[in-house]
Amino acid sequence: MSDGEVCEVIITADDADWLADFTRKLVEERLAACGQNIASIRSIYRWKGKVQDEPEARVALHTRCNLVQKIVDRANRDHPYEVPCVIALPVKYGNTEYINWVLAETAEVDR
Repeated sequence: MSDGEVCEVIITADDADWLADFTRKLVEERLAACGQNIASIRSIYRWKGKVQDEPEARVALHTRCNLVQKIVDRANRDHPYEVPCVIALPVKYGNTEYINWVLAETAEVDR
């Protein structure tokens, strides 16, 4: 991935306050330009053989694609879930000024 590619990273958690704090740390460390938190979603999924129906929170982070692995590593280290949901979706098109802002607000990866 090139340094100029932008993506949206989705993360969920069962604690909206924890997720907001996690988001804030990622923004402070320039791993994400911003995070749009939704405090209340309903997740239905199969876990360890049983269907679960649980309230969760969700964040959509805007970042450089080449920072996704650092975000995944951080989530795997700090997230309360055994297997945290962290997925990245490429941004194909968007407001050029916004894309440039995301790039300006995120760290370049050491080459």
